[in-house]
Amino acid sequence: MDHWKKFKSLKQRGEWVELRFMACAAERGFYVLKPWGEMRPYDVGIEYDQNFLRVQVKSTTFRAGTGYLLHFKPNDRIRTYAVDDFDLFAAYVVPADAWYIIPSALVLGDAHTTAFMLHPVVPRKRDRYCYEAYKEAWPLLYKSRRALAERARQPRRGGIY
Repeated sequence: MDHWKKFKSLKQRGEWVELRFMACAAERGFYVLKPWGEMRPYDVGIEYDQNFLRVQVKSTTFRAGTGYLLHFKPNDRIRTYAVDDFDLFAAYVVPADAWYIIPSALVLGDAHTTAFMLHPVVPRKRDRYCYEAYKEAWPLLYKSRRALAERARQPRRGGIY
C-alpha cells in the first residue's frame, strides 16, 4: 500500500520515517531517545548497555533505473554533514520497505558522499552494489562509536558485522 503518498510534505514524511525507525529499533531491544527540538545534528539516539549511538534518519522514494537515489545532505541544503555529527545513517527506501544501517564514517569519511544509489529490489549481489551489505544491518546498532569508525576504515572483507 502506498500510504506514504498521502503526506502533505517531505517534513511530515520524514517524521513518519523517524517514528518507523524508532519502532524498529525498540522491537530489537534498543532504548530509543529523541532529542528535544531540532538543534542536534542527529535525529535519534540509540542506547544499548554502556553504548550510545547517534543516528541520522533519511528516506527516499525516488526510483532511478534499478535502484533508489538517496541524498545525504541536511534539509537546509546549505551546509553538509560532518563525520562527527552522528555515528550511523538509517536510510529507508519507502516503496521497498527496506532499511539500510550505514556507518557515517563510511559515507562522510574521505570520499564524503552526498548521494548514492540503493538497490533493494535487485537480487543481492553484495560485491556489485557496495551499500547492499548494509541492508537490514541492525546488528551495527550493537557496535561502539569506535568500532563503527574502525570498520569504515577497513577494506571490505565479506561480512560487515
